[in-house]
Amino acid sequence: MAQVEDAWVYFKDKPSETAFIASPLKMLSQRALDRRLRYHIPIDFKDVPVDSSYITEIKGASGITVKAKSKWLNAVHIQGTQTDINELLKINFVGKVDFADKSLNPSGKSKKQLNGVYKKDKLEAKTNFNYGKAANQIQMLKGEVLHQNNFTGEGMQIAIIDAGFPNVDNVDNFEAFRRLRDNNQILGGYDFVNRNENFYTGSSHGMSVLSVIAGYIDNQFVGTAPDAKFYLFISEDEANETPLEESLWVEAAEKADSLGVDVINTSLGYTTFDNPKYNYVYADMDGKTTFISRGAEIAFSRGMIVINSAGNEGDVPWHYISAPADAASVLSVGAVNATGIIANFSSFGPTSDNRIKPDVCAQGAGVYIVSSTGNIVTANGTSFSSPVLVGLVACLWQAFPHKTNAEIIQLVKESAHLFANPNAHEGYGIPNFETVFNLLEPDTAEEILEVVAYPNPSANELKFKFPNYVTEMELTIFDVLGKRIHSEKINELNPMINISNLAQGLYFMQLKFDTEIKTFKIFKN
Repeated sequence: MAQVEDAWVYFKDKPSETAFIASPLKMLSQRALDRRLRYHIPIDFKDVPVDSSYITEIKGASGITVKAKSKWLNAVHIQGTQTDINELLKINFVGKVDFADKSLNPSGKSKKQLNGVYKKDKLEAKTNFNYGKAANQIQMLKGEVLHQNNFTGEGMQIAIIDAGFPNVDNVDNFEAFRRLRDNNQILGGYDFVNRNENFYTGSSHGMSVLSVIAGYIDNQFVGTAPDAKFYLFISEDEANETPLEESLWVEAAEKADSLGVDVINTSLGYTTFDNPKYNYVYADMDGKTTFISRGAEIAFSRGMIVINSAGNEGDVPWHYISAPADAASVLSVGAVNATGIIANFSSFGPTSDNRIKPDVCAQGAGVYIVSSTGNIVTANGTSFSSPVLVGLVACLWQAFPHKTNAEIIQLVKESAHLFANPNAHEGYGIPNFETVFNLLEPDTAEEILEVVAYPNPSANELKFKFPNYVTEMELTIFDVLGKRIHSEKINELNPMINISNLAQGLYFMQLKFDTEIKTFKIFKN
């Protein structure tokens, strides 16, 4: 019997692109659209779903099974024999096929493998049952300064994409999650591996990751963002290591974006697979090659912050970071011990194209987590240094919501103790959130200078928040062809217009005040 292969099929277009872009709420939640508007991120081709008729035709092809899809990359992940998969190239809407076994692709070459067995980044917690408080892992980063100023993650949404979350809903034995449950901070989730709504299952790895951010036991344990809200997504198949997990991660990230999530934590990494023909080599760690790293870059382009563990391969032959930690826009986190010394297991950079990785470090050796038994224990792994940082980044962004994702990440890097002299093991080093907070603190007292239009999309009325120094603005609305269709003056006493007479779709709005001109996209439902 012919070998079943994994492959990605990329489509040439999206026939319904125009219709979907004109009706953005069919693709994205209001919270997601608000984020796009806040950071001036346009809705584009990548936001449009994969054409359903294309998926149906691929599913109907002989010997082909569709396992996942990605609107961002306009592709489906399939399984089938090499012959059956290559037959798909005859379909007119198929742009290309990319086999997970690169030797099967045109001009493909077999990869030279390193000898040895590598540890997986996931599920590598080594618990020594040494109980204690989580103070050091927060104070090392000066994160307590954010908490003391009441920035504890409230209003922020974090997606954790991992291997499972059993017992987070256990009201009897897992006290660390009681506050999270009582305050309704779990907004939802999904098991992409098993395609069902039961995300309180699988490996306890994701549960422990969540505990580092959101766990809370009074006087015993506090996570780094205890008041944030969460979506819990399972993309990692604990029993297998396959390229499909990369595609499921991208699906989960797309879902997070559509829901309006602010920050994604991923304590996973990919270098080797059950089928060694699919293994990556160091040259693939360039942030542009693997499916998951390309997806992570798009996630960042949608306005989210993506934070990933660097990997636990620093003391094994692989040695280097894994995907998607190699992605340029991902904030990749190495592990240090309680005194700030880099852990031997923490993966090395740089990327294969010689960029600094990891970006920064946090405590990941002897870090306090909630274990699979519900106890507070110490564990080792960049799997846990990543969520230590995630919570504090969410708190920082809560404090300064007008900063873009790129600005927040850059500020975190610049605050790190090795920023002037980074190295291949620690990157820029250990961030100092007190430094960032004090640098930006005066901004919190300033008056808001931006004009805001809301709600967007809207069916009837569009309202405005005026900059404090402005009393009147001249408003003009244009259609997508640039034709002026409405003009009027609005003032702070009546800061709204009626758009019920506009046809459904996309418009451009121009606001003039003082010497400034601001342009927005608005969507009429």
